Amino acid sequence: MPRPLPALLGAALITATAVIALAPQASSVQVKEPDGAMLTALQRDLRLTPDQAQDRLIREDEAARVDRALRKRVPAALGGTWYDARSGRLIAGITADGQRARVVAAGAEPRRVAYTEARLDAWKARLDARQAPAGIPGWYVDLPSNRLVVSARSTAIGRAFVASSGVPANVVRVVVSNESPRAMIDVVGGNAYYIGSGTRCSVGFSVNGGFVTAGHCGRQGATTSQPSGQFRGSSFPGNDYAWVGVGAGNTMIGAVNNYAGGRVAVGGSQDAPVGSSICRSGSTTGWRCGTIQARNATVTYPEGTITGLIRTNACAEPGDSGGSAISGNQAQGVTSGGSGNCSSGGTTFFQPVNEILQAYGLTLVTSGGGDLTPPPTTCTGLPNNYSGSLSGGGVAYQPNGSYYTSNASGTHKGCLDGPAGTDFDLYLQKWNGSSWASVASGTTEAPDETVTYNGTAGYYRWQVHAYSGSGSYRLGTSTP
Repeated sequence: MPRPLPALLGAALITATAVIALAPQASSVQVKEPDGAMLTALQRDLRLTPDQAQDRLIREDEAARVDRALRKRVPAALGGTWYDARSGRLIAGITADGQRARVVAAGAEPRRVAYTEARLDAWKARLDARQAPAGIPGWYVDLPSNRLVVSARSTAIGRAFVASSGVPANVVRVVVSNESPRAMIDVVGGNAYYIGSGTRCSVGFSVNGGFVTAGHCGRQGATTSQPSGQFRGSSFPGNDYAWVGVGAGNTMIGAVNNYAGGRVAVGGSQDAPVGSSICRSGSTTGWRCGTIQARNATVTYPEGTITGLIRTNACAEPGDSGGSAISGNQAQGVTSGGSGNCSSGGTTFFQPVNEILQAYGLTLVTSGGGDLTPPPTTCTGLPNNYSGSLSGGGVAYQPNGSYYTSNASGTHKGCLDGPAGTDFDLYLQKWNGSSWASVASGTTEAPDETVTYNGTAGYYRWQVHAYSGSGSYRLGTSTP
């Protein structure tokens, strides 16, 4: 049965509850000069030649860009997207031939499927709402097959679980599995840190004031050493995330230990498509790579069910818990748990990092040192200026969380400067007497947007949306 990986005390295993665990467009993975250790790990774990490893990173970078553009331009009827390593292209499931032209225009290859991703997720939510019986390691949506996959000790156990949920049997594939996932316990991502009297986990990613890690590594209030700090928030089971606030004198670095004498710079937190390569860093097994098999996967540990995880075939072992998972230079998540080891291989689950950032209102520290990147400054020359910081998926309203009054008709202008490597969008909204309605917007796949609108007198506000990635922004505006 799936289980969190136990924490490590020195070199010995101890029986403690702990888990391994893992936002939208702009310039994503920088692959012109890939990290040497990442290329080496990809060659070893995916059995690639040096040229194949480098070519894969380049193609995955393009697929991630296409994926973000596609999800903005194609309606919600999309049947999901995934990276196909054989063709080196992003595949997009479509439920109607009328969507084909839009998919091709975005740069993806259309493939006809029966169900939308939203419908598959809704069926999965029915399974999530059930108490998983013994013998069900987990379940997830398999986008390439357009089905749900349920892992079970036997076909009969799996089918009975599906039947009890009301999910149609023909949309589920039961896979017989002896996996026993477990959480892994154990300020540069992947480095060891210690909880209480010596339990070891691994650092996930540096954030403002500390770092994120797995929830099973420690409860809120628990203290840490190397670096010294305290768990400010922790959620497990259900989720598997936490953040640790560190003491004065510790420097947060926007990088991950590649365990080859160097570091991989963290450039942002944009989600990589299913099928993309992913590398994880942890204090037991170092730097290991695999591919993303599914997102929003559910797994059942002895301590309870965890939902919303990233399922991969990268390996991990106890002590790697909480450590970094990264695709190219984009943070994906923190190590939660899994089954197997780095000798025989296995399945590892990651808690998505953007969910952690949003849950606690944190900002990812990216390459350039321990200080948060200052707000951009290209939106200058406008009379009204505002700044702020958003985690992936977050929104902010300007001016200062409120609205402004325009007493005359005329031109409203907004200039948004978001952090590099993200996709921030800008909306101008007007009060229509009963609700706020967007009257103009800038929603390209870039971090910067400019909006101009000629409107009548009334009440207005600007909405900044971190569609993908996180960081500081600056907004300049002018009114009639």
